[in-house]
Amino acid sequence: MANVVVVGAQWGDEGKGKLVDWLSERADVIVRFQGGHNAGHTLVIDKEVYKLSLLPSGIVRSGKLSVIGNGVVLDPWHLKEEVSKLAGQGVAISPENLMIAENTPLILPVHSELDHSRESSNAVAKIGTTGRGIGPAYEDKVGRRAIRVSDLADPATLSTRIDRLLAHHDALRRGLGMEPVDRDDLMERLTDIAPFILQFAAPVWNVLAEKRKAGKRILFEGAQGSLLDVDFGTYPFVTSSNVIAGQAATGSGMGPGSIDFVMGIVKAYTTRVGEGPFPTELDDADGQRLGERGHEFGVVTGRKRRCGWFDAALVRQTCSTSGVNGIALTKLDVLDGFETLRICIGYDLDGKRFDYLPFAADQQARCVPVYEDMPGWSESTEGARSWADLPANAIKYIRRVEELIGCPVALVSTSPEREDTILVTDPFSDKQ
Repeated sequence: MANVVVVGAQWGDEGKGKLVDWLSERADVIVRFQGGHNAGHTLVIDKEVYKLSLLPSGIVRSGKLSVIGNGVVLDPWHLKEEVSKLAGQGVAISPENLMIAENTPLILPVHSELDHSRESSNAVAKIGTTGRGIGPAYEDKVGRRAIRVSDLADPATLSTRIDRLLAHHDALRRGLGMEPVDRDDLMERLTDIAPFILQFAAPVWNVLAEKRKAGKRILFEGAQGSLLDVDFGTYPFVTSSNVIAGQAATGSGMGPGSIDFVMGIVKAYTTRVGEGPFPTELDDADGQRLGERGHEFGVVTGRKRRCGWFDAALVRQTCSTSGVNGIALTKLDVLDGFETLRICIGYDLDGKRFDYLPFAADQQARCVPVYEDMPGWSESTEGARSWADLPANAIKYIRRVEELIGCPVALVSTSPEREDTILVTDPFSDKQ
């Protein structure tokens, strides 16, 4: 059976929640492999709206195993709140349908406090972080001082880990003019939350290996978007983890050979939340129209998203770094009614043409998008479920996107409803 990785191929907010839910109905296991509760997914099922930020999207479907992999940074208190909220919507969550990798690092209050302190400082340029402690938690993981899920099971080990962590953080906090961490309070809070978290703890790498041997279909769910990848994104305005498809292997404990199909989720235009370069950003009526029609506000933060034309050069770049086999084109209906649509096909940098965005920040700032114009359509595409339902110019737009990014369209989404989807290529087929 084919195993599928879903990644965002822009700056996030591409509509992964709906597509993962659409795919999860046919999967047996759904795995989150990076990020934390800084990225949100909205699912609409039978008119019921579910807002998730840490739990895998498959959790709302019965009979599926949802997994939080070791590549995620986990805020245990947020997880408890999210589980409680879903329980109020009738979603039963137990160790039978949720597992957390034992080697998953935790997000602690010290991490969010550090995040807020840094972002509010006038000494350095703002990154645009959500303030949820994601970056500092990944720093501690790499610095080998993180507290992991398995540490909660043994008070002596936990105590040692806290001492190692605070030796770093208290020194850092002094430099930022912050009070030292209350060690006893942190120990007490972790001891209190431990039973809740440990009930879900499991050797995920081993469980996934057994599921694969048994022929189960595994869906790997990424958060955010590839242009926020710590290596290949618009650094330093990025997240603190690898977002591209290769992280599905290291963030879950499965080898790269277990991945059969990579689906890149791509919005029919471009949006970005927070700071950082955005070559096709629109500060005019067209940009406002895209934002209003697309309801472009962050699920987690509520922040207004910046909007612009589709950037084929950037998507071609992310399709390459993630090895995307096919894209799911979302929010096509938002483009309904535009007389003319523009697609960025490259950049002009000081008179020289580039077909990719350079990594150097000063060069990115000077890149001027080179556009190709296409006729729009006046008909509605909302709710379309077949090619026959689409206007001719909408199909031409989709085909041109395929040509420019060098990757075929596997799915087209025409509304938040999961059924409003046009299937072109079945990603779960083992006959690609």
